[in-house]
Amino acid sequence: MAKSNLAPRDPPPGAEPRGLRGAKGGAAPHGPLELDRLIHERMRLAMVSALAVNEALTFNELKRLLETTDGNLSVHARRLEEAGYVDCNKSFDGRVPRTEYRLTPVGRRALERYLEHMEALIRTTRQG
Repeated sequence: MAKSNLAPRDPPPGAEPRGLRGAKGGAAPHGPLELDRLIHERMRLAMVSALAVNEALTFNELKRLLETTDGNLSVHARRLEEAGYVDCNKSFDGRVPRTEYRLTPVGRRALERYLEHMEALIRTTRQG
């Protein structure tokens, strides 16, 4: 029997956001928007934000910065990597494995769209 997954799924990589209308009912400036649920999750938003202000961060640096566990960081990093939002480079420093993450141009654009959406929500809420 196939496993049923009733939970909503994240949008596929590169999917255009849709949904939110501007404060007066018209389309938002960049077309209709919907929150990028992949980035909206707290830990992934923190990871993307940290990578946006750093050229690269290692697994251990992210783990310390975000105060999370190996497993939690690994799962969220994999989701961002699969979406094309981050690049993961694995190497060795002597005999010690080193995993380094960088935000991709796709990830940076996704973060920018997400922040624009949140700013629009804040403006709309304050106008109400």
